[in-house]
Amino acid sequence: MKLLVPVKRVIDYNVKPRVKSDGSGVDLSNVKMSMNPFDEIAVEEAIRLKEQGVASEIVVVSIGVAKAQETLRTALAMGADRAILIETDAEVEPLGVAKLLAKVTAEEQPGLVILGKQAIDDDSNQTGQMLAALLGWAQGTFASKVEVEGDSVAVTREVDGGLETVKLRLPAIVTTDLRLNEPRYASLPNIMKAKSKPLANRKPEEFGVDISPRLETVSVSEPAKRSAGIKVGSVDELVAKLKELGVAA
Repeated sequence: MKLLVPVKRVIDYNVKPRVKSDGSGVDLSNVKMSMNPFDEIAVEEAIRLKEQGVASEIVVVSIGVAKAQETLRTALAMGADRAILIETDAEVEPLGVAKLLAKVTAEEQPGLVILGKQAIDDDSNQTGQMLAALLGWAQGTFASKVEVEGDSVAVTREVDGGLETVKLRLPAIVTTDLRLNEPRYASLPNIMKAKSKPLANRKPEEFGVDISPRLETVSVSEPAKRSAGIKVGSVDELVAKLKELGVAA
């Protein structure tokens, strides 16, 4: 079975984003970029399924600027077999991403698509669900455990009330949550080997997909600074203060 794993290049999660002076977006100049953490978990899960003998090939795909090749090379160094970069300088919204992934899926014919539940830059949590809708495939979101059993996959999901297990008929879409696994570090020999693994460069126009934005960013601003707290000497003083602020009746 072939596995398809979409990955995204985002600002490293250890970096504090800076807003542009004109408020038009986030400043990406001279900022460390890395693979979206949820996608890194998806790559790790795909590798584990291959190690279990469930999968025969792992294909990673990314949509973005030319430098996204670095992100794909990281996935190849972790253990993926080949990569596809759909290169564009435009900012592609989740629906456009899902449409492009649907075209790639139609070409590659994977048995399972595994991707992060969301990207940490826009936090949309939409691409996996949109892709499932476009393909008409079953989906298991927020996965904390994935078990392939013959022509189906059991996905344990994290829900508000605890855990829920769903059984999906393959082919299917799975989106990964934080507690699914701990991604491995790429070793130096594997990083060197990744340089010779195939990486195809494609353009959105090849797939006949319109990626023009449907949303407009009006403004981006820093979150308001938290004001200092107030210390009170007793419960009575606390209640009086809450009433004064209109919090308590």
